[in-house]
Amino acid sequence: MSPSLASSRPLMEERFRKFAHATAEGAGTSTAFIVAAAVIAGWAVSGPLFHFSDTWQLVINTGTTIVTFLMVFLIQNTQNRDAKAIHLKLDELIRCNANARNGLLALEDMSDEDLKGLQTEFEQLRERIHHVRKSRSNLRAADKPSEQ
Repeated sequence: MSPSLASSRPLMEERFRKFAHATAEGAGTSTAFIVAAAVIAGWAVSGPLFHFSDTWQLVINTGTTIVTFLMVFLIQNTQNRDAKAIHLKLDELIRCNANARNGLLALEDMSDEDLKGLQTEFEQLRERIHHVRKSRSNLRAADKPSEQ
């Protein structure tokens, strides 16, 4: 890779990140939905004018296909960044908690089998906690004097 191409890559990635973030934010607004609905309504209303021709149908099919194709990459980019940020935040919380298991810091790198094992472990822990709380609740109820 040439030095000029290597130095322009971070700039290109940063521009893409900003563009993808802004586009994903904008696409998730009510205004974007209204604009999309208006485009579809305009297309539908124009059907009789174009005699519902193949070209009329091709216009909306092509347009929606292109928009969908591009939005997949933009949304995936923002979701990847969000997931990384959440992982880093959770990793920091786990790291600074003295009672936490630091082995959980890299869960995203574990195999599906290892994740299933951890899930089973946490389900068993939840069940034990539920039983302990239920027992305590029953003991408290038994300690209360009955009102007659």
